[in-house]
Amino acid sequence: MEHWEALCHGGYRFVYDDALFRPGTDTFLLSSLPRLKPGLRVCDLGCGTGLLGLLLLQRQPELTVTGIDIQPAAIHLAEKAAAENGLADCLSFQTADLRNVKDLFPTGSFDLAVCNPPYYPCASGALSDDSARRTARSEVECTLEDICKSASYLLRWGGSLCLVHKPERLTDLLCALRENGLEPKRLRFVCKAAGSAPSLVLAEARRGGRPGLTIEEPLILQTADGAPTAEVDAIYFRQQEDTP
Repeated sequence: MEHWEALCHGGYRFVYDDALFRPGTDTFLLSSLPRLKPGLRVCDLGCGTGLLGLLLLQRQPELTVTGIDIQPAAIHLAEKAAAENGLADCLSFQTADLRNVKDLFPTGSFDLAVCNPPYYPCASGALSDDSARRTARSEVECTLEDICKSASYLLRWGGSLCLVHKPERLTDLLCALRENGLEPKRLRFVCKAAGSAPSLVLAEARRGGRPGLTIEEPLILQTADGAPTAEVDAIYFRQQEDTP
């Protein structure tokens, strides 16, 4: 069953389906990481139903976003959302395996790549019987190495890759980035509350960048009384909804 929701009052509408992997907090958090400016050419690797592209365009309307996903059903919904929001001229999608990007684009075609990848190696536990959830959660269709290799090809020299992952895979992530010519530049850990262990890590790497990694202040999700922090409210555009 399809579900439609608005990012904020008067904002873009996104869609998801119960038969596919539902959008999660990590996608919203990832959308806050890139330093967006007008005119950027963005590629969303493993775009699903297109939520991340809509979030980026809600933050900076003057982007051109191209999404790639291997699941035709997800791309169908992403295209519906682009049409629903009148974004067909700046938000487009292709059903494709991201490991085959050399067949789709010339090298250096994008300024920014974003990715909310599968978090778990195939050998890390039981795999879901549902193919859509299995593809979204486990590295059955692509690995961290595949993602970094594709991003390195797609990005211009000096372009950035932003992605979200699990802290326990941080060593794998940093190694895969550097091995593919993407120098880690920024890390930001996501914690449920101040002082708690991180549950996610947001990372930015630059193609051809010089060594030098900045560890930013953690992104805290909840205050001491369990309410969302002001930063989380901003990420979810709630501050806009409170503005008369």
